[in-house]
Amino acid sequence: MEAVIIAVVVLVLLPVLSLVVMYNRFVRQRTLIDNSWAGVDVELTRRHDLIPNLVSTVQGYAAHEREVLASLVTAREAAVAQEKLPPAGREAAEETMGRSLAAVLARVEAYPDLKASTNFLDLQKQLTETEDRIAAARRFYNLNVGAFNTRVGTFPSNVVAGWFDFEKHPFFELSDAAARTVPQVSLG
Repeated sequence: MEAVIIAVVVLVLLPVLSLVVMYNRFVRQRTLIDNSWAGVDVELTRRHDLIPNLVSTVQGYAAHEREVLASLVTAREAAVAQEKLPPAGREAAEETMGRSLAAVLARVEAYPDLKASTNFLDLQKQLTETEDRIAAARRFYNLNVGAFNTRVGTFPSNVVAGWFDFEKHPFFELSDAAARTVPQVSLG
């Protein structure tokens, strides 16, 4: 008789414990996704903050490049305006800003005095480091989203995900190849 009672208790407790473990893992993964997105957001904000300094530095040396600089300022403003959006809503603005930034940095090559400016060289270095950190943070975020989305879509986790409304998260992907790569700048 004892064996039957133990078997019944195990058969009841095992599914309940499995449910609790799966639920808690979903919560941990969702929190990890939120934290990794915060890392991407910090780096994007840092890039947004560096743009005005770059624009003012370049304006001092290359006043007739107003169109390219205006394009960068407009792209930055659009990206900043979308800072509260989820990843999928920010991709287009960030891509546009990345292309505008690359265009400004490409034009700088024609200005030897600007390339020799310590302020400009410092900004270039900071932008390059920031772009590297954005890429790393984006990879970390997408890795966490991929793991979470796999759990949402595979059995038996998908059953628990459905019961508790855990939904797939969007990746933060840049479709423009130029925006995905770190701008090449010469540091000296």
